[in-house]
Amino acid sequence: MTKRWKQRPPGSTWGDWGDDDELGRINLLTPEKVLQGVREVEHGIAFSLSLPLDYPGGSAMNQRRYPPILRPTEDLQHKQDVFYNVVASEQISPDLIDVWSDDVVTLWLQYSTQWDSLAHQGAEFDADGDGVAEPVYYNGYRPGTDLVGPEEDAKGDGSGSKAFARRLGLEHMAEHGVQGRGVLIDIAHHLGTGYQPVSFRQLQEIMAADNVVVEPGDMLLLHTGFATQILAWGKNPDPVAIHQTAPYLDADDPELLRWIADSQISALIADNYAVEGVGVTQAQGPHTLLPIHHLCLFKLGVPLGELWYLKELAAWLREHHRSRFLLTAPPLNLPGTQGSPLTPVATV
Repeated sequence: MTKRWKQRPPGSTWGDWGDDDELGRINLLTPEKVLQGVREVEHGIAFSLSLPLDYPGGSAMNQRRYPPILRPTEDLQHKQDVFYNVVASEQISPDLIDVWSDDVVTLWLQYSTQWDSLAHQGAEFDADGDGVAEPVYYNGYRPGTDLVGPEEDAKGDGSGSKAFARRLGLEHMAEHGVQGRGVLIDIAHHLGTGYQPVSFRQLQEIMAADNVVVEPGDMLLLHTGFATQILAWGKNPDPVAIHQTAPYLDADDPELLRWIADSQISALIADNYAVEGVGVTQAQGPHTLLPIHHLCLFKLGVPLGELWYLKELAAWLREHHRSRFLLTAPPLNLPGTQGSPLTPVATV
């Protein structure tokens, strides 16, 4: 394929794994990195790191995202929404003893515990080197050509899909497997769950206090307490407090951004809404709304995990004076998606 860009963003990883790379730093999850994660397993205890996918409840956190909607499938005569609690002897054949249920879901892929794909956020950047910025995504992939929509039959297979990421979709992460060593930083234990930015200095102090070491290829998890509060609201979150709960990374701290880049983490994950604060940047002039999203998804190829549930894992690690574990976290193998729910598992 012809190279899609003549110049790449400063400090980016575009092209580091080939002109057509769609994985970014997930490439750092090598067999050796998987083995490093496996070596952390001593007790055989597994922690599910997913919220129920119908949390947080309502749409107060993001008006574009709604809880899943379940309904029955059609029956054998193509009658919609009825194939549920079907007594086969009454509706299919008197000789059958079965009772059947079958269902379908309408699922907002980034409603609850999720991965953000590299197709989730791009930027205007002069990738062509002609002095004019154009919309592009990681590694120079283009809207309209590589990410199609909204338009009829965007997938091109008659399925009715109106959007489709021909490149950078999360199926590539799913096929990779996304398994390796996870490392947790327990921000909530040190700073509480008040709404506040966390600087690089604070993060380093927490890591030093807990003897946390992050190495290239590690998947980094941040426990802030946000997901714990989400569960406490019982699918009826406070519409104001949901936007003012728990610590978040200070995306205006240049030292923090530099560390994220230099650390060579393969993924950045938090139990809060967006890892960083939403709409709090003090940047002036042309700028990104979400500097850490911009850095990770657009420049570095680092997928972001959001709204993971980390309370029990964090408590166990603290009790055992540990911060590392085996993490298995593939997204749904659903081609062409910008985000995906998942049920990540940490094994210690």
